[in-house]
Amino acid sequence: MAAFLIECAQSLSGAMSATGQVYDIEARGLRKAFGARVAVREVTLAVRRGEAFALVGPDGAGKTTLMRLLVGIMDPDGGEARVLGYDTVAQAEELKEHIGYMPQRFGLYDDLTVRENLLFYFDLYGVPRAVREERLPGLLAFAGLAPFQDRLAAQLSGGMRQKLGLICALSHRPRVLFLDEPTFGVDPVSRREFWEILQHLLQEGMTIFLSTAYLDEAERSHRVGLLHDGRLLAVDTPEGLKAAFAGELLEVRAGDLMRARELLTRAPGVEQVLTRGDHLTVTVSRAEEAAPGLRRLLTDAGLGPVELSPTAPGLEDCFVQLVRRPRQDAAEE
Repeated sequence: MAAFLIECAQSLSGAMSATGQVYDIEARGLRKAFGARVAVREVTLAVRRGEAFALVGPDGAGKTTLMRLLVGIMDPDGGEARVLGYDTVAQAEELKEHIGYMPQRFGLYDDLTVRENLLFYFDLYGVPRAVREERLPGLLAFAGLAPFQDRLAAQLSGGMRQKLGLICALSHRPRVLFLDEPTFGVDPVSRREFWEILQHLLQEGMTIFLSTAYLDEAERSHRVGLLHDGRLLAVDTPEGLKAAFAGELLEVRAGDLMRARELLTRAPGVEQVLTRGDHLTVTVSRAEEAAPGLRRLLTDAGLGPVELSPTAPGLEDCFVQLVRRPRQDAAEE
């Protein structure tokens, strides 16, 4: 594994900005529409060298479209993007030699073995025959797939398929890695193993741009972009996004959560109510002042025993608040 990582690190190079910060990905005013539906709306962002940037948003938010614009397989209707200094439209073919892209449905061949799939991608990326024989053992060991190299891809578990897809995308030693919901539908143990591999790549300086539906994965990233309806609502570190949360949170446990949610949603001073498994999170201006009245409301409704305690906001709370804020502002106007 170490040898493979060192080789990847040695391939990393790039221009430095006037501020001394190197950006591997830059987009300005990117826009893409499909007929009347606008999938990406004037998105501007910059991703630093060596960071993991997580794009978070619901289905249909525009995550996949934005990623396709950044890797050069789709042209924007407006704006521009550069990856590693390459214009994603005018220099798309040159760019593809330096990036790895793992879409949601990565093109593994079920009737080929693990080793044969990897050899196919060596051919696809034009890796010289002399180099591939040296590189292949390191890639298999890196993903923990060496014992399974003769197994058909069709016989791999979901997590193993994702790891095979990852090393296929790494076969030509890309400088930037794009991953579109790489762990979707994968079991928790395989997700953790996948992220352990990504952490090794990050430690060696690779830049990773990923989309994810899992907020715990976003928490592992250096910075997070919250995308909704094609708009980039906010970009910051996970800690920065949570620090910008407006208001305070109460964790609420009661006998009937559905009924409790109905009552709390209509209660004065309550700005937002989210269901979190066996409890609710309630956004108020000041938790200490609001708690007694809310406890009394639920107790009088016969929903006891009722427990209310202050809690810190998570990324889901921040995301929902940012999505709802434009609607609230419009309603007030």
